[in-house]
Amino acid sequence: MPHSNALYSRRRGEPSHVRAGAYFVGPLARWNLNADRANSLVRDAAAATGISFPNRNPFVGIVARALEVLLAIDESIRMISEYEPLAQPAVEFQPRAGVGHAITEAPRGMLYHRYETDDAGIIRHATIIPPTSQNQLQIENDLRRIAPQLVRLSNAEAAMRAEHVIRNYDPCISCATHFLKLTVEPK
Repeated sequence: MPHSNALYSRRRGEPSHVRAGAYFVGPLARWNLNADRANSLVRDAAAATGISFPNRNPFVGIVARALEVLLAIDESIRMISEYEPLAQPAVEFQPRAGVGHAITEAPRGMLYHRYETDDAGIIRHATIIPPTSQNQLQIENDLRRIAPQLVRLSNAEAAMRAEHVIRNYDPCISCATHFLKLTVEPK
């Protein structure tokens, strides 16, 4: 994007103007797609929230994140109770030149990796597209949508409200990067 050095992702086939093609990844997207696959404990907890799913309200993301934590704890207990050590904990391998890529799920959403290695197995090129980059366009669209509300707030309240929107997608970004400095100069 002309106004940023951040990576941006968009759906294929969408118009190339600034706001088109936005999508979001992360707990709310996963829950929207997979709620029916959760165990009964987590589905009951979701029902108890009174929130209907699928849901596109980014502020519901924190609820989806909490449901995923409950699911992870319950699944961890199950896995520990069923654990059996492997006879061979690692597999032998021989380094070689090649290209590998994958998409994995991370707490904040879908994470894309692509690596090129040389004959010694040394990584010569890597591309990593984190969830925040995939959500960047949607985050900016949501900030544009709430901008009329922000102008009626104090500077501190406006900055906090903007950070709330961003933290729904990435709870660490605003603290980790100190991304937002809001300076308002009166006319």
